[in-house]
Amino acid sequence: MISETSAVNFRHKLGEMLNQVQYRHDSVVINKDGKPVAVLIDAQLFERIRRMQNRFDSLCQRLESGFAHIPENEGLAAIDAAIADDRRERGEPSGRD
Repeated sequence: MISETSAVNFRHKLGEMLNQVQYRHDSVVINKDGKPVAVLIDAQLFERIRRMQNRFDSLCQRLESGFAHIPENEGLAAIDAAIADDRRERGEPSGRD
């Protein structure tokens, strides 16, 4: 479950919210002046997010190096074409519908 709280309330109920995250694996969005500024999540989820971010960064670097010799607009067009081909093969909507 994801709950929201103000920064002031978060400060007052820190221990309770830590328990909520640790034992129930909930997440808490912390708002300041009505806008989200931070999220309290359990450590396991944070590690998964960090691993995914590292994998994503690595994939982006590989794509950048693979398309380094191609102008950006041509590379993006090639990626869009590959995605459209894959969706067509799977019978999925093109994403432009």
